[in-house]
Amino acid sequence: MENRLFTFAGLINHSHDFIIAFYIVLTVFIALLFALLATRRLEVVPGGIQNVAEIFVSGILFFAKDAIGEKLARKYLPLTATIALIVFISNIIGIIPGFESPSSSWSFTLVLALIVFFYYHFEGIREHGFIHYFGHFMGPVKWLAPLMFPVEIISHLSRIISLSFRLFGNVKGDDIFLLVMLMLAPWVAPLPAFAILTFMAFLQAFIFMILTYVYLAGAVLIDEEQH
Repeated sequence: MENRLFTFAGLINHSHDFIIAFYIVLTVFIALLFALLATRRLEVVPGGIQNVAEIFVSGILFFAKDAIGEKLARKYLPLTATIALIVFISNIIGIIPGFESPSSSWSFTLVLALIVFFYYHFEGIREHGFIHYFGHFMGPVKWLAPLMFPVEIISHLSRIISLSFRLFGNVKGDDIFLLVMLMLAPWVAPLPAFAILTFMAFLQAFIFMILTYVYLAGAVLIDEEQH
């Protein structure tokens, strides 16, 4: 059924994999263009796209500092801001008729989740060393280590499924909801739906971003967490 839905990319190739890949490339292009325009002429008193970009970055730091502290929030800003921007754009283009959201493909959301998964473990190992980092998985009581370690491993692996399926499921549901609204009342009813879906596109990007910070905090702030 997905291949029968009209998208502009479908005019080039009917393969759904090609359509998703096309809109992933488009998403990245839009993100790069936004970054380029926002930083092309930096001014002390921002205006236009620079102002939007500064509000975007300031908003991320405002929420992230409660999860990981302002210093680390700024350190990991390039990763989290990029992910938030990519996820938001990929969500929002799916609302436009003739376009399809890359986030409606589990393969795309899975890749994003794997990037976060491997990166926060890498940061945890780099910060504390291999033995101390994975020793944290053993729990505070030594005799519970044989039980706690497998539980921790399963818990961390489940984050991949949680991150990817949460984004995929919500965006896929939004796409179906919009399709039904367009079929039932193509002129009037979709207008409130567009507002709701725009908010959801922002919300899903925010959730993915803040969870990335939470996972990073759990990896690099082990000693504080134990205290």
